[in-house]
Amino acid sequence: MNIRFRFLVILLFIGLAGIFLSPTIKWYFFTPEDRQTLANSSKEQIREYSKKQAAADLEDLKDLVLSNPDDQIAESYDFLVSAAKKNYKLEKRDTPELWTIRSVLEGFSSANEVFSVLEDYYREDIMGLKEMKNKILQLGLDISGGLSVTIEADEVNLAERLGHEPTDDERDEAIALAMTTLTSRIDKFGVTEPSIRKQANNQILIEVPGEVDQETVNSFLHGKGTLKFHIVNDDASNTVRDILRDNPGEIFENGRPADNTLLPEDVTVMGVYKKDRYGVDELISYLAVEKEAGLDGTHIKSALVRRDSITNQPEVIFEMDSEGGEIFYDLTNSNVGKRLAIVMDNKIKEGAPNISEGIRNSVRMTGFDNDEAQTLSVVLKTAALPINLNVINEQAVGASLGSDAIRTGIWAMIYGFIAVIIFMIIYYKGAGVVATVALMLNLVFIMAILSSFKMTLTMTSIAGLILNVGMAVDANVIIFERIREELRTGKSRAAAVEAGFKKAFWTVMDANITTLIAAIFLSQLGKGPIAGFAVTLAVGIVCSLFTAIFVSKAIFSFGTDVLKKEKISIGWGLK
Repeated sequence: MNIRFRFLVILLFIGLAGIFLSPTIKWYFFTPEDRQTLANSSKEQIREYSKKQAAADLEDLKDLVLSNPDDQIAESYDFLVSAAKKNYKLEKRDTPELWTIRSVLEGFSSANEVFSVLEDYYREDIMGLKEMKNKILQLGLDISGGLSVTIEADEVNLAERLGHEPTDDERDEAIALAMTTLTSRIDKFGVTEPSIRKQANNQILIEVPGEVDQETVNSFLHGKGTLKFHIVNDDASNTVRDILRDNPGEIFENGRPADNTLLPEDVTVMGVYKKDRYGVDELISYLAVEKEAGLDGTHIKSALVRRDSITNQPEVIFEMDSEGGEIFYDLTNSNVGKRLAIVMDNKIKEGAPNISEGIRNSVRMTGFDNDEAQTLSVVLKTAALPINLNVINEQAVGASLGSDAIRTGIWAMIYGFIAVIIFMIIYYKGAGVVATVALMLNLVFIMAILSSFKMTLTMTSIAGLILNVGMAVDANVIIFERIREELRTGKSRAAAVEAGFKKAFWTVMDANITTLIAAIFLSQLGKGPIAGFAVTLAVGIVCSLFTAIFVSKAIFSFGTDVLKKEKISIGWGLK
């Protein structure tokens, strides 16, 4: 294989490793703790922070423009200069040579526009940090601390809902959907990405690493979630609009106006919500709906998004069980021409579509863009838990324990790494340096792969890394000893290197493949820490094979073909 090609491949892998490791390195080594806390905040907290910071900055700018209007604006407001420059160009005005506080603010039509730019800046900054955090190598519960909860599926409740004893497939589907529901719920609390795994005996293990408010997490674990369909009362909804027009500050406490006589007794007022720029539900209007729900969301079996074959517009299709189909048909058939409100946790989601005809089992809903359709599909599938879940064990793990554990593990890996390097360099001299380079690249590639797949680093994973250090060197030792044997027969450097790698290839492959097979079985059959150890070990074996056989060979070939070396430093007693 061409030496240039070998080095191009190595550089390509190093470049990819740098890309995958970049978010992890930035987060753990260059992101201050206060900014990490902000990124761990909920979307509601990020919105509050952005508005608060924008309001404070706006007040500072107002004070500055009154006291020192002709001073050059601070570099921290460069984003305001960029926005003002665009406005100057749109209005076909000459841009100033020096951006003073006055000239920047004159680039905006109002204080509200300045506030909007300031808020967008803080929102995008924290949201970008939050997005970067989702790409990093996560630390496991045993390292960072957090909350561990074991919950168990209530099969009796599932049987009651189905009307018969659930089959294995029905049970597995219900538990899988419950896990999806829990994952969907936990996002709004802004905690670290949880680990949600199915265990034996229909149990689900939830691990939430990091500093977590236990009461907050309990609220999503114990909350049931509701999804219901209500018929909209358009006459009462018009009355609600009139009430709001005459009394903009009206609060519909318990779904009723202050003057209880304005609306019929059988209707209730609910808010219509839409996701804002932060992904938070934002109240946009009110609708009056019938108090009695026409259908409960637990009757929905499946929901998907597809595109209409004629209009190519997205549409949401969901199917109900037989009982739900009959109820829904009676509901829609008797209310043709009216609107149907989809209510999740007492919030009307994604508006209220019109009922054009009686619908039985399969329901098609249109009038949404693609994002809204996907959101509605998730709402239909995950709003209500398909099976009751009972908490059987709940345990908080202190972050200080995790800090001690990770410190011990890292130092153990460093000491082992240094000891191996010292031994290799002393025993194999120049070839030991080659092994050291291969070993360092091996660790880089392992961490990059773990980061790219968003795997979680636990203490058992660190143990796998430590074990891999010894195994990676073992492959180099086998190759080096083969090369030494060839040199003792009088072969040249080039011939000895070629023969050594060729003869050692299958020995190295056999030793590593057998371990890799065991690691693969462990990763598939093992749970929790065992699986983490096995995955790290398997990734390490693949990386060590690449560095020992491909990288080391490239370095030796470079010395022979490019540097024109005739001798090789590969231990004592050889020249």
